[in-house]
Parts: sequence; C-alpha cells; structure tokens
Amino acid sequence: MLKQSLDSTPAVSETIQLQQVAYEFRQEVRHREEFEAYCDWYYATAAKHQAELAAMENDVSPFNWFWRRGS
Repeated sequence: MLKQSLDSTPAVSETIQLQQVAYEFRQEVRHREEFEAYCDWYYATAAKHQAELAAMENDVSPFNWFWRRGS
C-alpha cells in the first residue's frame, strides 16, 4: 500500500505541472487576443479621427468672419 502511493507521486506531480502549463498557455492566448482586439480598435479609431480632422480642416470657421470684418 505504501509503495503504490510513493510510485504515484511523480505522476501526480507531472499532472499538476501539465495543468499549470496548460493554464498559462490559455492565459497567454487570451492576453494576445485581447491585445489584438485593442490594437484593431485603436487603429480604427485613429483612422476615424484622422478623417474627421481632414473634414474639419476644409470647413469654414465662423470666427474668420469676425476677424475679417474688424480689419
């Protein structure tokens, strides 16, 4: 009885190590997926803001009307 428990100890240790490695792998995959989603959102938002800025640069500023009238 005692001999069986000593023989099974390395197997239990290996199982726990494999579970730990699998857990860390899943964490890494989840982290990379979240980071990729964030990067996609960031680039899409930056492109949208650049398009809005380009559109705003072509708009007529109402303040220019006031400045021109005074001179």
